[in-house]
Amino acid sequence: MPNQLIDMPRPFRYLLLLCSCVPALGLLGQGAEAPAPDFLRSIGKMYVVVAVIVVVFLGLALYLWRLDRRLTNIENQMEDHA
Repeated sequence: MPNQLIDMPRPFRYLLLLCSCVPALGLLGQGAEAPAPDFLRSIGKMYVVVAVIVVVFLGLALYLWRLDRRLTNIENQMEDHA
C-alpha cells in the first residue's frame, strides 16, 4: 500500500488529501455558539487586522506602480529602436 501512494501522481495525492479532510470540515460548525461580531474589536485585534490589510494593499499598489514604470521604460526603448 505505501508504494502505491508514492507512485501516485502528485495531483491525485492532493485530491486524496482534500477528500480526506472534507468530512472533518462538517464538524467545525458543531461546537458552541458563534462569538459576538465585536469580539475582535473588544480584544483589540481588529486594529491589527485592519493594519495588515492596509500594509498588503499598499504593497500591492507599490508593486503595480513600479511594474507600470518598468513597462513604460521598456515601451519607450522599443519605440526608440524601431
